[in-house]
Amino acid sequence: MTEASTEANYGTGRRKTATARVFLRAGNGEMTVNGMGMDDYFSSEVLKMIVRQPLQVVEKEGEIDMSATVRGGGSSGQAGAIRHGLSRALRRV
Repeated sequence: MTEASTEANYGTGRRKTATARVFLRAGNGEMTVNGMGMDDYFSSEVLKMIVRQPLQVVEKEGEIDMSATVRGGGSSGQAGAIRHGLSRALRRV
């Protein structure tokens, strides 16, 4: 993703009964889930780590803004669904 890019990349992720829609844009690493900061949405550090894993693998943490909308399931399923959607969106970057 180039710095001048205003286009959003999109990925849908699912795990158990949770479904997430994930949008990526070039930015400074801001992550929101259902309109809240990810640190406010997920209280567990393990769940935050699960969500960040795809960005760490491609070494883009801090370069891409993520916005996710997630429904259904519990917090673990939602984190896994966001990770899945994030991975799919990163394939298009």
